[in-house]
Amino acid sequence: MANGDRVVLALGGTGTVGSGLVKALLDRGFKVAVISRDSKKLEKLERFVSPPTKGNLTTLVGDVGSEEEAEKVRRDLLQAVGKVTDVVSSLGFSWWQGGAPHTQSLKELHWVIETLLFSTFVSWKTFFPLVRDDPDCTYTFITGGAGEKLLMPGTGFLTVGAGSALAFCQVLLDEYPEVPCKLNQLKINMGVATPDRMAPGFLNHVDLGEAVATLVERKKMTHTVFAINSSADLKTVILEGTL
Repeated sequence: MANGDRVVLALGGTGTVGSGLVKALLDRGFKVAVISRDSKKLEKLERFVSPPTKGNLTTLVGDVGSEEEAEKVRRDLLQAVGKVTDVVSSLGFSWWQGGAPHTQSLKELHWVIETLLFSTFVSWKTFFPLVRDDPDCTYTFITGGAGEKLLMPGTGFLTVGAGSALAFCQVLLDEYPEVPCKLNQLKINMGVATPDRMAPGFLNHVDLGEAVATLVERKKMTHTVFAINSSADLKTVILEGTL
């Protein structure tokens, strides 16, 4: 199947990670759909992607963290694009530093879990059936090392939420060992930033997007966790074809 015949649903496509991915996919000729609760973020994404590719980008306003709204936006999505061949999920937020756990409320913890785990679950439950039974389709999760260690004092709730998302992805890989769809996870053990915010220990979001686009494009691997620990690691796995 040619890239131009494939439609990638980028969940979290307006975020730092997601926007780099959307640009990379469009530049490779894929059609891409992005859902967001915030229409202004969708407009910003449209300004970011390469102008010649904008015609292959479909944007929809909706909340993929709500079962009712996710089902509605799924219908709207299929009406707009006809089919979905690939899904990439990078839901979440780039940073959270609310303070030590004893200073936080249950409401704050609930928000973190809802954003990182509940939205990932609801969107997977809604959109996975669109691709699960086709060996030419893919579903890729992008997660991070924040789920395995405390980034710095005051970010503990981020670790709790990200750890929950990591556990959920592991459950899916184990629960669906023989599903025809290519089901993978890309775990980024670094920060991800736009070029104007780059710092030591961070990946350029467009470079990361190119790597994920490579994984989606090649459809070589399934039920695999790819760990990225450095920018050199990112380039190596692409060049060696392990993605």
